[in-house]
Amino acid sequence: EEEGAAGMAAGTVLITGGGGYFGFRLGCAMYEKGVDVILFDVVEPTRAVPEGVKFVQGDVRRRSEVEEALRDVTCVFHIASYGMSGREQLNRKLIEDVNVKGTENVIQACKTMGVSSLVYTSTYNVIFGGQIIENGNESLPYLPLHLHPDHYSRTKALAEMKVLEANGAELRNGKGVLRTCALRPAGIYGPGEQRHLPRIVSYIERGLFKFVYGDPHSLVEFVHVDNLVQAHILASEALKDSKGHVAAGQAYFISDGRPVNNFEFFRPLVEGLGYKFPTLRLPLSFVYFFAFLTETAHFLIGHVYNFQPLLTRTEVYKTGVTHYFSMEKASKELGYKPQQFNLNEVIEWFRSRGCGAKPRPYTRNCLLRDGGLLLLLIALLVSWFPCAVTFSL
Repeated sequence: EEEGAAGMAAGTVLITGGGGYFGFRLGCAMYEKGVDVILFDVVEPTRAVPEGVKFVQGDVRRRSEVEEALRDVTCVFHIASYGMSGREQLNRKLIEDVNVKGTENVIQACKTMGVSSLVYTSTYNVIFGGQIIENGNESLPYLPLHLHPDHYSRTKALAEMKVLEANGAELRNGKGVLRTCALRPAGIYGPGEQRHLPRIVSYIERGLFKFVYGDPHSLVEFVHVDNLVQAHILASEALKDSKGHVAAGQAYFISDGRPVNNFEFFRPLVEGLGYKFPTLRLPLSFVYFFAFLTETAHFLIGHVYNFQPLLTRTEVYKTGVTHYFSMEKASKELGYKPQQFNLNEVIEWFRSRGCGAKPRPYTRNCLLRDGGLLLLLIALLVSWFPCAVTFSL
């Protein structure tokens, strides 16, 4: 990593989505290694920007703002996206505008401003759409666009295609060609992660984490934020002439390299915060049916009450269906070697902010909540069972 940072210090890098959790972490890590960094985002980071790191407020949906920010930049990390989880997944127009049109703007801005390297942060979802995948690799084809269960995954696939197709495109004013690659990370975790973990902890603390689902032997993957930072730095180096442009036009799966059952992965977090891990296990198809009804309800009343769905259909697949990938290509071509992490630092992060089980009396509100959940479960079972029987026949 020190050798890679020394090579990068010759130019300036820009990170779209630099105000977010991963983009900010990547920017700080690179700055600490002597790289000039610009964080580009529509909102300012929630943490203080280190002195020496430049923050530029801008929107990837506006090409002029992207081009202005790319002056004298040699490498772009395009991380900005929208619609990964929760109710964000249901805002199709904004997802399309940010993920597809925003990526097109970044590509065109790189060509116009003479930026020679573009590393795109993609996702496992460009390949996975609910089918079982065991130790898959980068030779697998894209999932057909019409089979994606959500618009986020569909648009990320389209964006990745555009980025990889742009590899080798000529830069304006004869400044050479654009080299591009894409990294496909698993679910990101780490202390301070703001997209998934706070939502999970809020469900736990509100008493909504009452069940698990799917096959207990199903396996998925996660990637610690620092491993993902390492992979991005290595990928940017592998686009350079000194590395023979080995990553140019390529995609790479990135994870911790340790397939694990989704709920067992989070067991230390649940128990570490002092809560009891649920023993009730529901069929995957039943939970998917519930998620479908929830999405339908959001479609009907979301413009009046934009509630947060407990789960979406894509989240059910991503957490309950086996899909994990080989790191062989990333290891061989990028030199990627994931470090081993656990959830201890995540648990401490939440505890330091007052999270954790506290003695509470079983009140009337608790009784009403649990009774309501039980009635909802019974109603859903009554609705789901005929569909399940018909499907099995």
